[in-house]
Amino acid sequence: MEGIYLVTDTSACTHHLLETIVAKAVQAGICCVQLREKHLDTRSFLARAQKLKAILGPARIPLIINDRVDIALAVGADGVHIGQTDMPYAMARQLLGPRALIGLSVETWEDVVAAQDLTPDYLGVSPIFSTPTKTDTKAPWGLDGLARIKAYSRHPLVAIGGLNVKNTDQVIRAGADCIAVVSAICSAQNPFGAARQLCTRFEHARPSQENLS
Repeated sequence: MEGIYLVTDTSACTHHLLETIVAKAVQAGICCVQLREKHLDTRSFLARAQKLKAILGPARIPLIINDRVDIALAVGADGVHIGQTDMPYAMARQLLGPRALIGLSVETWEDVVAAQDLTPDYLGVSPIFSTPTKTDTKAPWGLDGLARIKAYSRHPLVAIGGLNVKNTDQVIRAGADCIAVVSAICSAQNPFGAARQLCTRFEHARPSQENLS
């Protein structure tokens, strides 16, 4: 997984409806959307997931559900993102099957080491910088922490936490395969423009395969 990964936060959608923001971000070229709804009841969460699936399905953009394996199964989502206190990875994989995309958050070095024996599709390195949208996490990894994980881990890395167009380049250079953002798109007056700027920045900053060979 490479590119700009949108993580939703309804409270951060200050200018547009969530569905509008997601549709505009898809048009701009994002690679994935994670629906994160910490405070919705199950029926409301399900309804929102169905709406996003209708937007993302035709565009072949993966829909990832945060935490809720039951919601992912109910709407036929492409996968889930789980944290260290959510359903264990092995059980989520058993329920969702081998083709599902499963991301796993790592907030401590012990989490990173433990993940080496697992087969998630990516690790969510959280948070890179401090951010008001994720207040229940450990101390920020910073660029040095991200680089340390990149040198050690066999998994693709999705960086999240305080990321925006101003720091995308340095986070990619430190080892991120994918940049996850919340307010940088959700709170933008022009979500298409914000997402397009991020995607362009990623494309320019990401080393080409020719340079890597």
